[in-house]
Amino acid sequence: MRILVLGIGNGLLGDEGAGIAALRRLEDRTDNAEGITFADGGTLGFSLAGLVAECDALLVFDAANLEAAPGTVAGFEGAGMDAFLGARRAWSVHAAGLADLMAVAVLEGIWPARRALVGVQPAEVGWSEILSPPVAAAIDTMADRAGEILARWRRDAA
Repeated sequence: MRILVLGIGNGLLGDEGAGIAALRRLEDRTDNAEGITFADGGTLGFSLAGLVAECDALLVFDAANLEAAPGTVAGFEGAGMDAFLGARRAWSVHAAGLADLMAVAVLEGIWPARRALVGVQPAEVGWSEILSPPVAAAIDTMADRAGEILARWRRDAA
């Protein structure tokens, strides 16, 4: 199984860089990365469709408006991910970009059946290269949640 782990975000906008930080944390912790591609998707949105086309499973990290306390982590899989993205298209540049990527991938028939989004509620979005304390504290939880999803996917595929 070819798995794409994609971090979305902008490291110059404070907590909007959480997706990239979580991607790096998971990559550092992953002992067996066979079949896994880790990619910094920045804020590229639908232009990432080429990477998605090459994977069997997609795991995305991003800052997300969870309507929760800053630093709250939530995971959405399969149709739950699609519904979350569809309901929150306009909340930020990145959510809109990810929703656009989903729309293009669905139209092209390349949206993987195995897909998940691990998001964190931002506290501060603005010019800063530093994550807020609650979001910085949540990066390990994001990596843990993603690691659990990847382990399950690999088990199910075996």
